Amino acid sequence: MFDPKHLKDAKLFLFSLFIFSAIIFLIHADSIIYHDFLHSATNEEPSENLQDQSHRLKEQIISSLPNLPLHSIQEEKDGIHTGNQNGLVAPLSVTEIERIAWFQKNLHKFDILKSNNLTRRFHARVLEFFGCECEARFFMTWISPAGSFGVREMMSVESVFRVHPGACLVILSRTLETKRGYTVLKPLLDGGFKVQVMTPDLPFLFKGTPAEVWFHELMKGKKDPGEIPLAQNLSNLIRLVVLYKYGGIYIDADFIVLKPLTGLRNSIGAQSMDLRSKHWTRLNNAVLIFDMKHPLLHEFISEFSLTFDGNKWGHNGPYLVSRVIKRLLKRPGFKFKILPPMAFYPADWNKIRSFLRKPKTQTESKWVEAKVLQLRAETYGVHLWNRQTRRLTIEEGSVIGKLALDDCVICNHVFSS
Repeated sequence: MFDPKHLKDAKLFLFSLFIFSAIIFLIHADSIIYHDFLHSATNEEPSENLQDQSHRLKEQIISSLPNLPLHSIQEEKDGIHTGNQNGLVAPLSVTEIERIAWFQKNLHKFDILKSNNLTRRFHARVLEFFGCECEARFFMTWISPAGSFGVREMMSVESVFRVHPGACLVILSRTLETKRGYTVLKPLLDGGFKVQVMTPDLPFLFKGTPAEVWFHELMKGKKDPGEIPLAQNLSNLIRLVVLYKYGGIYIDADFIVLKPLTGLRNSIGAQSMDLRSKHWTRLNNAVLIFDMKHPLLHEFISEFSLTFDGNKWGHNGPYLVSRVIKRLLKRPGFKFKILPPMAFYPADWNKIRSFLRKPKTQTESKWVEAKVLQLRAETYGVHLWNRQTRRLTIEEGSVIGKLALDDCVICNHVFSS
């Protein structure tokens, strides 16, 4: 006779062993599929047969598992379940000396600052990627966890390829160069679009630029990182340096491209304008289009390095480009264009919410239709001001909803953002 207690223990052991084996298989299968995406500088797809086989086997295993809230170790590492989306943040209400001491102690935890075998291949990977035929070179940065790269960010990426189907897009991100990032971008890769995630190597990027000394002092723990997340300020610097070294078009991940940007050259957009004088009052760095080694980019980088302040929002970004250009307007040798707000910022940050709401009356419906027509005719794209709208849903029938449907190439869940 079997002892019921021993039989129960044996069943529990076998069930646990089955669960463990299934999880190991899923991780292994994902690793096989992801291998080429992580270690190749090209956008070649993994073997179709291998993907199909792995997908079928994974579905069979998953269907036999109980409905448990499981997630992989890799997902934890990617920050999918992490509340802090911008990395380590210095403690508030402390002195500068205390904050520098905190930074010195936690420096090793800032992944964005680390250099390894993968990041040291960054330059070679960029050159190889851009060695293929590219209608245009686009750059984007992503400093948040991979899990927060969602529908809205995919709208931005898709809009690039809807307007520039032959473009090459490099997303500079450590968190997206993971299995999670591969999964997010796979529909575009399967569609033949040229998008590549690359983890930047900051020591290489900043070398030979005015940012080199600033970065060296930062790594020595001699710079105050400020209360604003350091990764956010580094994003402002990375976009400047990458354009300076390679040239091309930079867009934020909350910018929807509506018209070709390839006809623009050495251009920056005004965020606001004095209605009486028609002169700009503030510029923005969410969209930058510049030739390689352009002297204005050098001035931007120098300004960042000399006047860095991690305690003032915008000081190292929109306010920086405004300060520099205001100072250089009367100096010869800097050839660039300042485009009016309608080019990239047709709605200011305090008015963008109306672009996301569906019309509730006939008058509002007419306004939406008129606004969509105006944007199609007069603007190159729409900046969504993520700080103001990230918690809002893009409603069906809204201005952005209509534009998103017209400009998507994958078109999955536009209205679930």
